[in-house]
Amino acid sequence: MKRIKPMISVIVPVYNTKTYLRECVDSILRQDYKNMEVILVDDASTDGSGEICDEYGHKYEQVRVVHKENGGPGSACVAGMKAAAGDYYMFVDSDDYVEPEMLSEMADRLAGKRGEIVCCNHLQEKQKKTEPVYSKVAPGVYQKEELVTEIKAKLIGQEQRVLPLSRCMKLSEKSVFEGNEPYYDYRVRFGEDVNMMYPALLNSTRVVVMKDALFYHYRYVESSMAHAYVAGNYDSLQRVIASMRRVVSDKKAPGGERAVDRECCYMLLHIMKNELRNPGKDYRRRIQEIFGQGQMKELVQSTRITVTERSNQLMYVGMLYPGSMLLWILRMILKLYDRK
Repeated sequence: MKRIKPMISVIVPVYNTKTYLRECVDSILRQDYKNMEVILVDDASTDGSGEICDEYGHKYEQVRVVHKENGGPGSACVAGMKAAAGDYYMFVDSDDYVEPEMLSEMADRLAGKRGEIVCCNHLQEKQKKTEPVYSKVAPGVYQKEELVTEIKAKLIGQEQRVLPLSRCMKLSEKSVFEGNEPYYDYRVRFGEDVNMMYPALLNSTRVVVMKDALFYHYRYVESSMAHAYVAGNYDSLQRVIASMRRVVSDKKAPGGERAVDRECCYMLLHIMKNELRNPGKDYRRRIQEIFGQGQMKELVQSTRITVTERSNQLMYVGMLYPGSMLLWILRMILKLYDRK
């Protein structure tokens, strides 16, 4: 394959990551690939991250800085795309870092085709260990019917996704994002990557899944906050699912509504864990309102999913039978898990 060297825009949404920001930006500036620009989007940081962005913008010609009102990572990514001059976009979160060969190796897999996406793998950087994370689909080039059956039809609605729906770890030709803004809901925090990347992958015409290619370091910060209750997660799920249903309808996505139903059930496993961590005394009432009546109860009871991960199996039983005693037992089990 003839090697092409298009302009790549590396877009970094930044919000209060002063501790890690320099390591992130420095790792991008050390890329072997030189035909690139770096766009730092400061989403109204309050910890000095915005000043660090300006420092890099003044020092390096290929770094541009966008300051905006706070709107969340999704809106920061869109602001970065609007400012970008590149033909391809690469997103890097500001608390992560990347290997110097990432862009050059990924660009080597490009064919110069409208709608192509190249996917690498990543390392999950935990405090005590580093774990490699690979795509579940076999490495290779997916186009035409194989792209539909092996990638697009399996993006959602499975316990383990064939491709992570993270915006990171992907080199995307810019047209895959065109026309997708109606599907973005910037109020979403839980699942906001799905909001952006599901319609983008459905727009793709060529997807390359690299073998090995552990170029991206995802920083997984293990702390008590990782197990904290987030009050807005259920609201976010509802918004993400509503967006997915619009995407499926508009783009005639393979698998259609039933895939969205299954995806909703898998996301509800995380909602169950989150609600069991609710420190309030009304956690059972809250769970029973979600799973014991109305639309979600009907969806969970009527949608068949396969759950193999042990903790998820327990959450699934709770979703199906949200009785008070069972919820109390699950809450105690989760507390023991969180203390590990």
